[in-house]
Amino acid sequence: MSMPISRFLIFVSVFFLVMGLVSLYIYIRGLQAIPSDSRFRGLYTIVFWTIAASFLGGRLLESAWRSPLSDVLVWTGSFWIAAMLYFFLAALLFDVVRVVNHFLPFYPSAVTNDYSRAKLIAAGSVVTVVALLLLVGHVNALFPRIRTLDLTVTGKASEMKGLRIVAVSDIHLGSIVGRSRVNRIVSMINSLEPDVVLLPGDIVDEDLAPVISRNLGEALRNIESRFGVFAVTGNHEYIGGVEPASAYLMDHNIIMLRDQTVKVNDSFFLVGREDRSLGRFNGGRRKDLSELMKEVDCKLPVILMDHQPFGLSEAARYGIDLQLSGHTHYGQLWPVNYIVEQVYEVAWGYRKIDGTHYYVSNGAGTWGPPVRLGNRPEIVQIRLRLE
Repeated sequence: MSMPISRFLIFVSVFFLVMGLVSLYIYIRGLQAIPSDSRFRGLYTIVFWTIAASFLGGRLLESAWRSPLSDVLVWTGSFWIAAMLYFFLAALLFDVVRVVNHFLPFYPSAVTNDYSRAKLIAAGSVVTVVALLLLVGHVNALFPRIRTLDLTVTGKASEMKGLRIVAVSDIHLGSIVGRSRVNRIVSMINSLEPDVVLLPGDIVDEDLAPVISRNLGEALRNIESRFGVFAVTGNHEYIGGVEPASAYLMDHNIIMLRDQTVKVNDSFFLVGREDRSLGRFNGGRRKDLSELMKEVDCKLPVILMDHQPFGLSEAARYGIDLQLSGHTHYGQLWPVNYIVEQVYEVAWGYRKIDGTHYYVSNGAGTWGPPVRLGNRPEIVQIRLRLE
């Protein structure tokens, strides 16, 4: 077994181990809320572990035989990932309150007089709140907003005076992001009448099979752009197999820039970097930005796509005018955004560093749970003025 594959298997094993341990913690706390003599304890156990195991079961079944059953399991498990986060936070909060009450009693008599009833009410309240959060977050995830930026690049020789760019990252086409969602995204892109459409990675999710079976690529063919649709790889293209994913996208009118540059309309350059996870999956090395920039005339505007927003100052060092990235989803689920902000220099949004414009998108789709809380999916319209 190669080192990249073994690392990936280790990552997947750790992910599902953590999911299992967190689910076990939630299960124990939920079981404690049900009276010991209740006949519902057995039903609770069966239902809980069926739901908790559905994501893993659905993914395994989907890889061998995609069917309505695998779809149901994947959808159920995907919602469980979001529910698990909020059940975990609620259980942790109640445990902290219990510890504080043990040393500094403050429970009111309504709780202490009938503790069993209080636990049931608390558990029911948590389930209701989590269900509402999932509903609101799912509706929010279905309707991207258009975010518009007006940026200026000076001192360039381009005969064009302006460029309408539409950037759409992290669509994650697959079992969860299906035909209706991608059609909505494509319709919104076309309404902006772009000169160029840029897709900074994670266009497809881990498994290409549901993309093919649902013919989702045909929706991408409907994107209307004056100069075409250009994309780079993300880590999810690598997870599912970068070569078949790239071939599929190219077959559907997406121009893949894999450590490549292209001059568009003799007016500006696009630079597309291979995703930095390249080495983890196949042991290769992506080109240094210095190598790519040897092919670029910086007298013209230069736009860089790099899926993961690490080392942002590098683009400024080589005279890039605009860098577009994605990957972060801005955490996708509150309060994960606070963690993401500690990992990335720019976790979401716009920043200018040493004359270079940067935009990190939180994405148009979703990974895992079809839920967004604390942020909205977005399609980014950049009106680039060239002076």
